[in-house]
Amino acid sequence: MNSLTLQPKKVRYPIEAEKVGVRYDLRFTRKTTMRGTFKNLLRRREGPTKFWALRDVTFKVSHGESLAVIGPNGAGKSTLLQVLAGILTPTEGGARVVGTISSLLTLGAGFDDELSGRDNILLAGAFLGIEHKEMMERLPGIVEFADIGPFIDAPIRTYSQGMKARVGFSLAASVDPDVLLLDEVLATGDAVFREKSRMRVEAMVRSAGAVVLVTHDMNWVTEFCNRAILIEKGQIIAEGEPAEVVALHLEHSERARREREADVEAARLERLAAAGKA
Repeated sequence: MNSLTLQPKKVRYPIEAEKVGVRYDLRFTRKTTMRGTFKNLLRRREGPTKFWALRDVTFKVSHGESLAVIGPNGAGKSTLLQVLAGILTPTEGGARVVGTISSLLTLGAGFDDELSGRDNILLAGAFLGIEHKEMMERLPGIVEFADIGPFIDAPIRTYSQGMKARVGFSLAASVDPDVLLLDEVLATGDAVFREKSRMRVEAMVRSAGAVVLVTHDMNWVTEFCNRAILIEKGQIIAEGEPAEVVALHLEHSERARREREADVEAARLERLAAAGKA
């Protein structure tokens, strides 16, 4: 009698990143003019022209898991979220996200300045693939949450950044996602709106299938996340229990602060010595 060997069912993660790398060419940035670029090429400037914002970043997020991404400024955290959101295409490696994504990365980005807030909400819903009838049902709640009064029917170009952020957050928070990507969203708006946003984000974290959160608020990391990764200079250097990773991050941050202070003091003493010789 032939025996049948059952193959283990392959686990399908909502989020998978495999050896993700993002490289920027420093010669061609938004602040680089065409004249300056050619001038630099003609001068054959020495030094590195490539910068790796991320390199060899690999991780998975399971269903029901909240992953915190922490690290110093410029470490590559927001770049990683942009890759997961499909905003950036990695230079090497790849990322796969399964299901509906709600991304609060760039609140208000992509709005049409000539359309009203109300029309932008409906247009964004169409881009998200939400049927018009359903968006019309969601619209009153989104408008109420944004709480910008009659400005909701004024062109977006008349809005302050805070007002754009309110509408953007209210729109993104109205989606019931399979995957939630958050990047310092609670730094937006006034105190009342931030508290209202915090409560909404807590509910979204509890209901979403998988969450990736970038934040400098370590209380959020330990309270709402069940795993954390620490990124420094574009690479993952630690991964594990949130409290342990937070402790390592704080230790590294304190060490970096002391080193900066030492460098500043050394430079001051050097200037004093130079002035004394003059």
